[in-house]
Amino acid sequence: MRVVLAEDLFLLRDGLIRLLEAYGFEIAAAVDNGPELTRSLLTLKPDVAVVDVRLPPSFTDEGLQAALHARREIPGLPVLVLSQHVEQLYARELLADGSGGIGYLLKDRVFDADQFIDAVRRVAAGGTAMDPQVISQLLARNVRNEPLGALTPREREVLELMAEGRSNTAIAQRLVVTERAVAKHTSNIFAKLNLPPSDDDNRRVLAVLAFLDG
Repeated sequence: MRVVLAEDLFLLRDGLIRLLEAYGFEIAAAVDNGPELTRSLLTLKPDVAVVDVRLPPSFTDEGLQAALHARREIPGLPVLVLSQHVEQLYARELLADGSGGIGYLLKDRVFDADQFIDAVRRVAAGGTAMDPQVISQLLARNVRNEPLGALTPREREVLELMAEGRSNTAIAQRLVVTERAVAKHTSNIFAKLNLPPSDDDNRRVLAVLAFLDG
């Protein structure tokens, strides 16, 4: 699996390279600024991009802007964002097209290698990997929006865990309920968000996008 990595801090970038390679990933490119990231994504078309938000030259939003530009040129390009902050505006914009895997992790809340590697693999496979703190902030902003406002507190809990990329089994274990109960909540979420069954669309991802992009 080919990865393009963007991180301006040398030690962190080098550590991420070593970690990813230890788990069998191929580092197609490792860059430290926005323009190089854009070129690498468009030229190499990796299986997944791991992107810091704030990169040179201005240290504002170059990483996300490069990812957004690349996804316009390569629809569905999987992107895992690493940041020290929750950038709500850019998270919503990144999710707006509704295609491809998306992840958003906070650097100081990645506690072990397995957690990080699992997130990279889920995003590369087209799923989501969202830090719970990111989800909480975005959910708090959108909870009043319809039809999201129609969700019960338990349904919002289930949707929040879905956004983290968890399966029904994992959600049931976390909430200490049966898988049947989780399936019922999930079905209710799909109905309230007007997401009918489809062979072409992943309703779990669409449900997550609905509330993050509300």
